[in-house]
Amino acid sequence: MKKTLLKAGVLGLLVAGWFSTNSLYAQSDPTGKKPVTSTYAITNATVITAPGSSGTKATVLIKDGVIQGVGSNLNIPSEAQVIAGDSLFIYPGFIDGGSDAGITAPKDPERPKDFVSSNPPDEIAGITPWRSAVDQFAADDKSVEDFRKAGFTVAQILPDGGMIAGKAAVVVFGSEYSTNILKTNTALVSSFRGARGMYPGTAVGVMAKFRDIFQNTKLSQGRSNQYQTASGVVRPEFNPTYQAMMEVINGQIPVMYTAPSELEVRRALSLQKELGFKLILTGLNDYANVIDVIKAANVPVLISLEIPDDKAIKAQKEEVDEATKAQYSRVQEAYDNAIKQAGLLEEAGVPFAFTTKGTKSGDVMKALSSMIEHGLSEEGALAALTTNAASVLGMSRVAGTIEKGKMANLVITTDQLFAEDSQIKHVVVDGYIFDFDTKPKKKASNGDAEGAAKVAGNWNYETESPAGSSGGTFEIVQDGSSYTGTITLDNPAGAGKINTDLEDINVNGKNLTFSFNIDAGGNEITINVSGEVEGESYDGTMSVAQFGSFPFTATLNPTLIAIK
Repeated sequence: MKKTLLKAGVLGLLVAGWFSTNSLYAQSDPTGKKPVTSTYAITNATVITAPGSSGTKATVLIKDGVIQGVGSNLNIPSEAQVIAGDSLFIYPGFIDGGSDAGITAPKDPERPKDFVSSNPPDEIAGITPWRSAVDQFAADDKSVEDFRKAGFTVAQILPDGGMIAGKAAVVVFGSEYSTNILKTNTALVSSFRGARGMYPGTAVGVMAKFRDIFQNTKLSQGRSNQYQTASGVVRPEFNPTYQAMMEVINGQIPVMYTAPSELEVRRALSLQKELGFKLILTGLNDYANVIDVIKAANVPVLISLEIPDDKAIKAQKEEVDEATKAQYSRVQEAYDNAIKQAGLLEEAGVPFAFTTKGTKSGDVMKALSSMIEHGLSEEGALAALTTNAASVLGMSRVAGTIEKGKMANLVITTDQLFAEDSQIKHVVVDGYIFDFDTKPKKKASNGDAEGAAKVAGNWNYETESPAGSSGGTFEIVQDGSSYTGTITLDNPAGAGKINTDLEDINVNGKNLTFSFNIDAGGNEITINVSGEVEGESYDGTMSVAQFGSFPFTATLNPTLIAIK
């Protein structure tokens, strides 16, 4: 045995060094709630800084929630926690143009005893422009966590309500120790949703009422200005609806009109042209026939990520009559036409972003994949999630791309974002790192599948780092398509060897990955190993948090095959 192996090995040295020289840091917290440091370096990852850019190997340096640098030759501060990103891909954090995550519906107000359905109070009729989405938002709601897990880091949250629901706000899906509010009163959220059993109960009535409110707000502002500047003028009454609409008539904020159908798109554009307010079209579902109209209007567009249900298509039977086949064909055509609209919008040169309102977080990637299959480019999809959304929300200066000086909002995946087996492993929000479990890929049998690696058996391994050389053995036992194992390594607490279990053993073709935990002074750290098997040789890397990645090579002892 080499002399270096008589000393504490690389693993032991790293672990011992971590807890002796960096005692000021707390144990790593995978929830991202309590960062062990405000400085992180994600090293040697494939970084896609913006839609359309080619991924390059680089390090992303973060401090206090801000990106300090992106490149291959960055000086990493000694206080930085290093995260090995050798096999990972980094994208800008996703931005949701219109979200109801964490939003709870307000209680319906009681009708007054003298209620008149033809002239109801504004609040009862669904006219509440003074409401704020912030007052309805719960940052600790599970839906916020779910959408963060889907890659969303920033969202414009929309209040729940009627024809004029209230004001939107932009928040980050970040730490529970922060307010997470970036900006309030970002847009007035409106729709053609009428009030039941009272005026305005129809879309035409809603349009008439919106005109009435808009024009009366102008009159109210004029009277208020006159009262402030001239004497002898009767004091105008304060009206909360008109006061809350001032930002709209003065062009300070846009109106976000929910317009899922072609008709509602035309109605919103008609109102905007007539009254002159700033407009954002949101929630678009059926818009193929008005793409040219949308392009001519040059207004921001948010299309829905809630795609049509394909259950009816999956339930179609093979042995049916001609009439049923024709019906099936019409259903399939309608579905295909709905999905391909995003690609048509991109082809027409209309930039758009997404709204997830009404969408399940687990359906986000399915919807994106379907759109890409039906004509939307991957670059267009990423732009809708990042740069286009940042533009719509007026925050391109601080978000949408990975650049020095911008918010540290990142999505870190195991493969290219839209690859079939890609999974989100980390999401960085405002500098806080959230870790997520990735499901192991389908395990191959030991040599049964074509090209599958033979990994069962006893391996001799070696590692190299600036701390020196080390080595030991690890054993993998195969049971059908599953694997278990153990590894021996130098005891981080002193002389001798220790054994620990291998976890998350995954074999995919020639790729072998596994991890194991080490208890060092009552603190547990995780070591991740990944690499490629070629015959009886294994060439990989060992990633140790805070210290980066190091070479990890092994040789299989062919006489000790462990298969149950």
